[in-house]
Amino acid sequence: MTPARRRGWELPQSAATAEGAYLDRREFLRRIGFAGAGLAAGLASFGTAAGAAAVPPKPLAGTAGRAFAAAPEGPGVSRRNFREFSDRRDVEGLHAAALALTPWRVKIDGLVEQPRELDVDALICRMPLEERTYRHRCVSGWAAALPWTGFPLAALVAWARPLSSARYLRVVSFLDPAAAPNQGRASWYPWPYAEAYRLDEATHELAFVATGIYGHSLPPEHGAPLRIAMPWKYGYKSAKAIVRFEFTERQPATFWSTLAPARCDWDGNVNSGGTNASGSQANEIVIGTGEARPTLAFNGYAEFFASLS
Repeated sequence: MTPARRRGWELPQSAATAEGAYLDRREFLRRIGFAGAGLAAGLASFGTAAGAAAVPPKPLAGTAGRAFAAAPEGPGVSRRNFREFSDRRDVEGLHAAALALTPWRVKIDGLVEQPRELDVDALICRMPLEERTYRHRCVSGWAAALPWTGFPLAALVAWARPLSSARYLRVVSFLDPAAAPNQGRASWYPWPYAEAYRLDEATHELAFVATGIYGHSLPPEHGAPLRIAMPWKYGYKSAKAIVRFEFTERQPATFWSTLAPARCDWDGNVNSGGTNASGSQANEIVIGTGEARPTLAFNGYAEFFASLS
């Protein structure tokens, strides 16, 4: 059998940030003295929260024994940010870990030939699963390489059969104040969390829907059962716990571009020369090593976007 040809943007699994270092990234950055407005504030897509699930996630078929560095064991090692549950980072992960994932329904609607609603497992079964390791860049200034399992977003778009008038894809997270207390009390946030992408971006070969990370299913506090991975964009563009894919003609509003446009613009592309409310984006800190290095345009994926208008 001829081995599969590596695509130009692919990173080897050996390039992945150690899982333990990634989960404990906020403590790591604190120890090396890396802090700033963006890091202190955090963003909804990634951040800090204490508490790990008591039961380890079930391994995905075919991923047992992957050579990823192990995470530390025991509670209190998880470092997430899920503002739906709390603005207190010492409790939000504990709430998120208890989020019920069954049943989980996903809507695909808007400008499509036939609106659909189905169970998330039925959707995943229709998609071509694969593993990809992507660079990740937070607008707060830290960087990592993360090994995802999932499927190309383009496969979902093709299955949805959008109308010719569709120009954007809006991705919406769950809304359930009974399960996520901050959705009820923090009324200043534009709930539910939503992100959006031009349709040519959503169908780009790099756009990815993640169902797992580090060889196991996504934990609830990490965005299960579905989250977006757009490696050329800042982390806040990676919506978590998705319940809806809506195709629209007009550019939709998004969570952070509505709440904090000075820090998080609508496009969210990694800008190596930019400065925003989080500070200069010219450099980044690598999780696990503490290396300070220049930020790459489009997070190092610039050469693959020549076809995008």
